[in-house]
Amino acid sequence: MPSLLGIDSGLTVTKAVIFDVDGTQIAVARRRVTQSMPKPHYIERDMDELWTATADAIAEAIKLSGRPASDIMAIAATAHGDGIYLVDKARRPLGRALLSLDSRAEELVERWLQSPLADEALSLTGQAPHVSAPSALLAWIKENEPERFEAIGHILSCKDWLRFCLTGTIGTDRTEASTSFTNVATQGYSKAALALYGLESLEGALPPIAGSDEIVGHVTAEVAARTGLAEGTPVAAGLHDVTASALGAGGHVPGVVAIIAGTYSINETLSSAPKVDKRWFCRNAIKPGEWNNMSISPASTANYDWFLDTLCARERGQAESDGGSIHALLAPEIEAALARPSSVLFHPYLFGSPYGAAASAGFFGLGGWHDRGDMLRAVLEGIAFNHRIHVDALAEGFAFNEARLAGGISRNPTVVQMFADILGIPVTVTETDEAAAWGAALCAGSAIGLYPDPVADPRDLKKIARTCHPDPSRKAEYQKRYDIFREIADAMSPLWPKIGKLANLENENRTLPIPSSRHAKQD
Repeated sequence: MPSLLGIDSGLTVTKAVIFDVDGTQIAVARRRVTQSMPKPHYIERDMDELWTATADAIAEAIKLSGRPASDIMAIAATAHGDGIYLVDKARRPLGRALLSLDSRAEELVERWLQSPLADEALSLTGQAPHVSAPSALLAWIKENEPERFEAIGHILSCKDWLRFCLTGTIGTDRTEASTSFTNVATQGYSKAALALYGLESLEGALPPIAGSDEIVGHVTAEVAARTGLAEGTPVAAGLHDVTASALGAGGHVPGVVAIIAGTYSINETLSSAPKVDKRWFCRNAIKPGEWNNMSISPASTANYDWFLDTLCARERGQAESDGGSIHALLAPEIEAALARPSSVLFHPYLFGSPYGAAASAGFFGLGGWHDRGDMLRAVLEGIAFNHRIHVDALAEGFAFNEARLAGGISRNPTVVQMFADILGIPVTVTETDEAAAWGAALCAGSAIGLYPDPVADPRDLKKIARTCHPDPSRKAEYQKRYDIFREIADAMSPLWPKIGKLANLENENRTLPIPSSRHAKQD
């Protein structure tokens, strides 16, 4: 029976998911991938270990499916965007990959942002420089690791590395190509964009661009022997996981804002013309002549996972050993906290923020009479408030009247209703557990002609969707809390850099924890 394989590789977990061609999930296998943090701001990954983990996940998914691998008609991968996966001229990994959480280029980017370069980049490429962009990381390597810079053969993203491992071919797709070096108007590579960052010498290292649903290679004999896949299975180019998540959740369409609550707060909407603003990235959508406008920050459910790991470790361990869920265990505490007034607010800026790299997380309004439930409520509200900052920005530039929410947190009806009340618009979730992998599978299916295009989802989205509408009274109450949330952030803005200097002294010789993202989209 024909099926499709979607690979979704996030910041801590890589997954292989097999789907029936009607969208039914058949099997999923996961492997954790080690992150290395040799010093603060450096967040890396061994590229060969990533492929080994992904290959193991593929083999397990095939076994779990109970079907022959020859049933898999096509494959596509998606993965965390930004960051860089470098290979040398012999196509071997050039050191460890730099992940999208890496912020070693912070000082360099600050210099850029204080110069005319920032506005020039925004106008030309559709996005201002940021610390995890390939432009920033490559410029940092040029300044600090010149021998490594000279050895660069190809500049890949995470999913492009996996595509190379599957097929032996080098390249990328439209969505990934636009992370730094494309002209926002033409949607193709721009020499001027490279020149902005002093990276002209890397023009030949940029991977060729294909359509997300274009066949770019076939499974090699070596990979077939390693994973159990059938040799010669077609592999499509795939796509950036931000776009894949929206596509898999039915949100890659006009008039909808797609929200992915994962390690990053991702908020995106489609347009038929480029519109640039420093508050969002204007990047290539799947189809030519369409743009994906993304307003993001590394400030979403990784904060919730941090809270669970740090303050609920005993309960989490007990729930897992009992085969239960920590979320179900804590649900009564959260529900009780939501039913009573609370002064507790939380800025979810443990790993980044829309206010710049200096911002940090914090509880406000916390008293000795509050309990863990009040803090959990504040964390969840803070996550939704941060998403609203981005959604409100997009609403100033684009028309939409509905949100599509994806990510592990979307499985909680209470949280979905909270998002609707805070955003003030209907919020819809689908029953798709692995939205990004399904988005990749849609590209694979389109590549071999199963679907007319990747947006032609064969599922009955209305049947598998649930929509929460804002409650007027809760919406009004959340507006008051949101206003104070923003006022506190404005008041803290001049203090965060001073706090950051203390943290820099503290962390000089300290390895910091990495967000687990166990239940987040980008896990």
